[in-house]
Amino acid sequence: MYAYIKGTLSQLFPTHVVVETTGIGYEIQTPNSYRFQKYKDKEVQIFTSLIVREDAQLLYGFISEEEKDMFLSLIKVTGIGPKSALAILASSTPNEVKLAIENENDSYLTQFPGIGKKTARQIVLDLKGKVTITEENSEAFMQIKVDEGEQTQVIKEAMLALEALGYSKRELSKVEKVLKKQMPNSVDEAVKVGLRTLIS
Repeated sequence: MYAYIKGTLSQLFPTHVVVETTGIGYEIQTPNSYRFQKYKDKEVQIFTSLIVREDAQLLYGFISEEEKDMFLSLIKVTGIGPKSALAILASSTPNEVKLAIENENDSYLTQFPGIGKKTARQIVLDLKGKVTITEENSEAFMQIKVDEGEQTQVIKEAMLALEALGYSKRELSKVEKVLKKQMPNSVDEAVKVGLRTLIS
């Protein structure tokens, strides 16, 4: 229904962003909202997909058409819902997911919350040969550098983002210790470090 929404990125949360256009604020669920951080209070174009359920109408948004297409492919797989698809894309680029599928790298896919061996195998079976590896826009996944004084907030927001992906408080306590040692320079980077820690 909505191919994309263009407007001012007015708010940013761990699970979603709010884009305001013509007096309406659209709440848009995203894989990793902090990829949009550089657009805060600026005009942004988000590629969207509306999913209608019995109890809700949810708008999902992506930083590129490639990311949106990968999401739509993933949710067609049996056992993969929007939440699981978002978790996969939160720390991966579309091409990284496609390479995992084409190389039948089940272990890469099982690192994400809600994706077991059976589901990972189903992703490969359903999508291998049906995804096209493209040249991605690296700018879309560029990290946002922050000042040293903001790093505590970076860690806090990364922890909220990881919790939103489905990780438990117990799992996240280990992540927080690692992040405090490494002091990542962006929320996006902190989320990636956190995910690597969780699967190590």
